[in-house]
Amino acid sequence: MSLKLGVNIDHVATLRQARQATYPDPLAAAELCLYVGADYIVIHVRNDNRHMSEKDLARLCKAYRPYMHLECNFSEKMQKMALKYKPASVCIVPEEPGEVTTTGGLKFTPKNFDRIRAMTEALQKKNIRVSLFVSPDAASIRTAAKCGADIVELCTRDYSEATTKKAKEKCLRDLALASLLAKELGLEVHAGHGLDYENVLPVADLCGIGCMNIGFSIIARAVLSGLPNAVSAMKELL
Repeated sequence: MSLKLGVNIDHVATLRQARQATYPDPLAAAELCLYVGADYIVIHVRNDNRHMSEKDLARLCKAYRPYMHLECNFSEKMQKMALKYKPASVCIVPEEPGEVTTTGGLKFTPKNFDRIRAMTEALQKKNIRVSLFVSPDAASIRTAAKCGADIVELCTRDYSEATTKKAKEKCLRDLALASLLAKELGLEVHAGHGLDYENVLPVADLCGIGCMNIGFSIIARAVLSGLPNAVSAMKELL
């Protein structure tokens, strides 16, 4: 059974913003990705609007709402935006000012647990599925379940950045155990962060993971080989 593939197209917008141009158009990119087999389109709307914007979300949801997966932080501003445009699903992620990319899973505190749970409930009332981006450890998985999430996305950053075989094997064990626990708790399991054409297969082979969310490596390959070829190649691997 092939895994589902969510293609993150943030960096199509990064290229557009480099010249403050109107192209390349994320809407056209989404159409191409879906045409060649992507199961979902993933975008991250950040507070600083460095790539994707609320306008992009509005256009993409209007055209492809059943396939739209929004990543955003757990602020009331982002909750309001998600409720306005109603993507099919939302992944709540941590966000730090100035970070190049997401640095890890959600760090739950009593204060942000209540905020995340409230946002989860608000989105679900509007039939929006909720995913929480978490580190692959038991405490994070159990807390995500207590928040009422439908999905957990396991952060694969440690795995993708591991430099030794031993370190990679440990990361894979952690991901495998986290996936099994999440399934036992009734959660759907996704995975993503730093995955590419060279390192994705060991994660894809883990039991319980249903979807891989991959962006930068696909867009980077697309610059040289074209977006349809890049998406098709990843889909074939999965």
